[in-house]
Amino acid sequence: MNRSGWHLRAGAVVFAWLAALLVVAVAHRFVPLSGWLLIHLLGLGAASNAILIWSRHFADALLRRPPDPARTAEVLRIAAFNAGAVTVVVGMLGRWWPVVLVGGVVVGVVALAHGATLLRQLRTALPARFGVTVRYYVAATACLAIGAGLGVAMANSALPGDIHERFVIAHAAVNLFGWVGLTVLGTLVTLWPTMLRTRMAAGVEVAARRGLPALLTALAVAAAGAAAGSPLITGAGAVGYLGAVGFVLRPHLDEIRRKRPGDFATLSVLAGVAWLTGSLAFAAVALATSPTWPAAVVAAGDLTAAVLAGFLVQVLLGSLTYLTPVVMGGRAATLAAGAELERGAPWRLTVANAGLLLCVLPTPSLVRVAASMLVLVSYAAFLPLLVRAVWRAHRNRDTPSTPGQPHVAPPRRRLGAAAAGLGAVVLAVAAGVAADPASLGIGTSPRVAVAATGHTTTASVRIEGMHFVPDTVEVPAGDRLRITLVNGGTDHHDLVLSNGTRTGRIAPGESAVLDAGVIGSSLDGWCAVAGHRQMGMTFSVRVTGTPTPTMHPGHNNPAADAPISASDIARSLGADPGPGFTPRDATLPPATADHRMTLPVSEIEREVSPGITQRLWTFGGTAPGPTLRGKVGDVFEITLINNGSTGHSIDFHAGALAPDTPMRTIQPGQRLVYRFTATRAGIWLYHCSTMPMSLHIANGMFGAVIIDPPDLPRVDREYVIVQSEMYLGAPGGSADMDKVAADKPDLVVFNGYARQYDYAPLTARVGERVRIWVLVAGPNRGTSFHVVGGQFDTVWSEGDYRLRPGAGGAQTLGLFPAQGGFVELTFGQPGRYPFVSHAMVDAERGAHGIIEVASR
Repeated sequence: MNRSGWHLRAGAVVFAWLAALLVVAVAHRFVPLSGWLLIHLLGLGAASNAILIWSRHFADALLRRPPDPARTAEVLRIAAFNAGAVTVVVGMLGRWWPVVLVGGVVVGVVALAHGATLLRQLRTALPARFGVTVRYYVAATACLAIGAGLGVAMANSALPGDIHERFVIAHAAVNLFGWVGLTVLGTLVTLWPTMLRTRMAAGVEVAARRGLPALLTALAVAAAGAAAGSPLITGAGAVGYLGAVGFVLRPHLDEIRRKRPGDFATLSVLAGVAWLTGSLAFAAVALATSPTWPAAVVAAGDLTAAVLAGFLVQVLLGSLTYLTPVVMGGRAATLAAGAELERGAPWRLTVANAGLLLCVLPTPSLVRVAASMLVLVSYAAFLPLLVRAVWRAHRNRDTPSTPGQPHVAPPRRRLGAAAAGLGAVVLAVAAGVAADPASLGIGTSPRVAVAATGHTTTASVRIEGMHFVPDTVEVPAGDRLRITLVNGGTDHHDLVLSNGTRTGRIAPGESAVLDAGVIGSSLDGWCAVAGHRQMGMTFSVRVTGTPTPTMHPGHNNPAADAPISASDIARSLGADPGPGFTPRDATLPPATADHRMTLPVSEIEREVSPGITQRLWTFGGTAPGPTLRGKVGDVFEITLINNGSTGHSIDFHAGALAPDTPMRTIQPGQRLVYRFTATRAGIWLYHCSTMPMSLHIANGMFGAVIIDPPDLPRVDREYVIVQSEMYLGAPGGSADMDKVAADKPDLVVFNGYARQYDYAPLTARVGERVRIWVLVAGPNRGTSFHVVGGQFDTVWSEGDYRLRPGAGGAQTLGLFPAQGGFVELTFGQPGRYPFVSHAMVDAERGAHGIIEVASR
């Protein structure tokens, strides 16, 4: 197989992984584990295959070894690696840890085999000037094997949550900065001056040779610090790695001074290396100064976009842009392929890097969304260009070439394309601000004109619990106000003033400075995290020296801007949801043997009553969350992944354990493992316990765990009903915290939707024994559960039987919030039997359904 044919076939594997990455990026909201998939389709799939292919290519060239014409060993190695990678992906999606284990072992073994092959070639080859590059490759393969082992361990739900978080950082360090970083640094020794078409700078080889031990030592320190849960040691490792990277790269600056990068390949690689060094600098400072390990995990999570999209993608695309034409064969083919891959280069580079900068800075969320879409477009353009490049190269393979340099667009044209890219990013920012002007304070409060004094008033404000301390500052009229905000609490917070100025959201232990501008009137302030203002996180700026009216923030609540009226709610409760309506299945399935479950937190917009939609915070995409069922003595293992936009947690009443660690709040992108043993029977509530707890529950974050009493008799039908309240915000918005605090629900619902079992009745037959489990999620109201026309002969509540079959009967099951139980009854006649909360105002708010009983 000739060189171009081999690389065309091998490159198709990289192309396939990149195409899969693009599909998941576009459809990520509908793909399970999309965040994990995006990272691993890029790192484990596309980047790792490219490294396996090209490191062998460079090793053969540097050691002056002709490649095996059949390439049998390479083909088998790449096939095995991809089989292992796909197995890992399938195992993660199916939550089958043994499958992940098998795939991870295959990946690790292939990495070690690849490294052993390179090491053997290095030892048997004649002395080579650039053998140091091959040593980088060998060290990198060892890092991949270690990273694969850590990844497999992380996937095991038996791993405690705090250990899992430590392994996440160690896994990322050895894979990104070891497997990928060492490969890139080693390859740049010879590839970078070749790409620039200039001679190698003096000292490059010496720096690379001396820098490798320092890089490996720093990487070991960082990984060990992460495994030990020490931010200080991990940060020290990051500092050491950054210093070693600077030492290795410094001689290359002379090459850049002699020949400035001017095409897509060189500029993309240069931008990627810049993102790498910037990310390392941020990591070194953020990790070393993090007061706790959870804060360090949050800081490390902030690096994801910079390292993956900034460093890894740009180095990968830049390298492929240069290497693909080189191996196509023939000068005409090379020039044709290179011209295709150069299309739109200034625009793509400008959009990618400017857009990424907006994504990593504390910009409003809609601005980040718009910028990320542009970045995706700029990167996705590479795939069709690559296809066209290969096609053009194939067409021009036998075309006679003409001497001279490749055609390069004139500087004015390239600057124009770059300006157009920057303009696209600016338009994206404008669109994001226009869609959400309040995110920048535009239009939130009128400003009062005042003559500036030229003085600046400074204030220090500390967050303690759910309060600003102090909660009031005084400012002379006309002074500029600067507030230093320190987060001494345990959750993320911010400070928003009614003139539109605000801090970004800051983690525990962090601080931010708010420049409120020249103050001409008194202002109100608050924390904008959902529900925090209603819990007392309010602030005041009071002007002295001139009488000015107090400006109010208009409650900063979507419901205040576009409320759902009482008449809208009344019409909804009398309306039919329509033919496409699918009710929640209230049938209770039998207990399962395996109680390991992943619960991703997600935000979804869903109808909660005919014509009324709300944006719910959910466990597993439903409200209530999935119902778990087991027996006394069973062990439950729940992995909580926060894919939401704010901090969340989970509290299982079915377990008895210290709440400090398993019930802690995790921030977006984080995960924890919650393990408990069911020691007592009952229908138990689980819910988010992040403050304000009432808002998180009211917005859908609750569910049921049923632990069967011993010797529970079998029945013909078994249903589960979870009652909760809804405090409606604006259409499509989240719950209104003011209504929650005032205990004024708009709807009271069974299983998350008002009167859904009126439209899709539960079913039974005459003479059948029916058991109905009932749980009250609240957050505020209880229930008096009643079946109209029925009588209960069995009542079990809060862990004990209150009534068994005999002469007596019961008409209701009374429960306070967070209580549960079950009732049993039989029906003597066919008909439609309503079931309600006999707190009738709640039944009229939607706590109403029907059991349709048929003849035998």
